[in-house]
Amino acid sequence: MPTGVALRDAREQLFDAAESILLRDGPSALTSRAVTTEAGCAKGVLHRHFADFDAFLAELVLDRVARVEASAATLRAAAGSGGVADHLAAALTDLFGSVAVAIVGLVTSRDELRARLRQSLPTGVPVLTQAAATIASYLAAERDLGRVAADADIDALAPTLIGAAHLLFADRTGAPPQDAAVRRVVATVMAGALVVP
Repeated sequence: MPTGVALRDAREQLFDAAESILLRDGPSALTSRAVTTEAGCAKGVLHRHFADFDAFLAELVLDRVARVEASAATLRAAAGSGGVADHLAAALTDLFGSVAVAIVGLVTSRDELRARLRQSLPTGVPVLTQAAATIASYLAAERDLGRVAADADIDALAPTLIGAAHLLFADRTGAPPQDAAVRRVVATVMAGALVVP
């Protein structure tokens, strides 16, 4: 570490640096040297906190998965207020406007990282699987309140919403989709499942 420069929370600072690189340059640019340079610290700092670079990447993904899981309570608390489609569009935009698309690219591009993640997350694609569970939990709450049809197939709707939104946001280099485009996808997927008062 450069003399006189203290790291407040080294792990979080390294995670934020990795996220910046992922968003700006994509998964192929993510190296231990790039992360420590972005964080403004010596390379040894990363290895002081993590066994190796793949262990660092696995912890980064798990940290971002935990953030998605933490958002579930907030989304569920919105049930019964506002518009269901509005809540879904906002949640999908928040998810994919973050680092989620880049995390998916990172996971699919690194075999060792996938192997490590399988120890903690044995099924699905990290971040996307948890996001689908968050959406399903919200839809179930809305169904309990009578705002989503009682016979709606929530287990099919949630991953369909995640997949459709992922496709909208997948081009990391282009402009993000407009809110109206996200709202249109949500309305299309949810057609017939929403109860009109």
